[in-house]
Amino acid sequence: MPPLRTALLQSSGRPGSVAANLKVIEEAAERAAAAGARLLVTPEMFLTGYAIGDDVPRLAEPADGEAADAIADIAARHGLAVAYGYPERAGGGHLPLERSREWGKVFNSVQLIGPDGARLANYRKTHLFGGFERDHFTPGEKTVVQAELDGMRIGLMICYDVEFPENVRAHALAGTDLLLVPTAQMHPFQFVAESVVPVRAFENQMYVAYVNRVGPEGEFEFVGLSALAGPDGVARARAGRGEELVFADADPAFLAASREANPYLSDRRPGLYASLT
Repeated sequence: MPPLRTALLQSSGRPGSVAANLKVIEEAAERAAAAGARLLVTPEMFLTGYAIGDDVPRLAEPADGEAADAIADIAARHGLAVAYGYPERAGGGHLPLERSREWGKVFNSVQLIGPDGARLANYRKTHLFGGFERDHFTPGEKTVVQAELDGMRIGLMICYDVEFPENVRAHALAGTDLLLVPTAQMHPFQFVAESVVPVRAFENQMYVAYVNRVGPEGEFEFVGLSALAGPDGVARARAGRGEELVFADADPAFLAASREANPYLSDRRPGLYASLT
């Protein structure tokens, strides 16, 4: 299989304006496709902005809402998959609810739309960070959400989730090849982007695409530093502190060779870890 060229959209868009952020995604998709990318990843809550306070319920949309349709159209026209962060309102769309108790709840979510416009996967953030998120969102309950893209198994996660080793290890054991992590990483926690993410990629033998917001937004200062880290712990691409579209390849051949050489997963002794849960 050829490498999966991945575009990381480091941007905060225009908080509060879905229409403006859809336009940013459109422009980024056009640039990414022209550069040969098959996947575009946006930051956490990119569709609406992160620091939107009490506008979260007003701007939240169902997974099959109007914005999802617009992004599906963008993906299909440019022939690349798009993973975008957004506030998801359960119910109100065309999809049946799995459980009636979810009706009206809002989740911090990421959805992966395929290059043909099909909805491939939707993930709800399981570990909410800080008072803002806990006040406005319901935590998701499913740790591992995956989809197939160009022969690679894609996993989904959001920001704070990746800071829990158990979360990423669950993806490793489920066979995730490339873990997408839309994020809203803020000052003074930039060490997560610089150090934690490459270590997660190495210790779990996978690629990790960590895609951040930038600059001031409400009470937050986002630090950028988006990266695609490989299974050797090396960042294939690293953004700076400004608006940027960066590219890197997730190479299945290199991943297979790295997994063959690295014994972490095969040397595990799960029987010793029962006390962790």
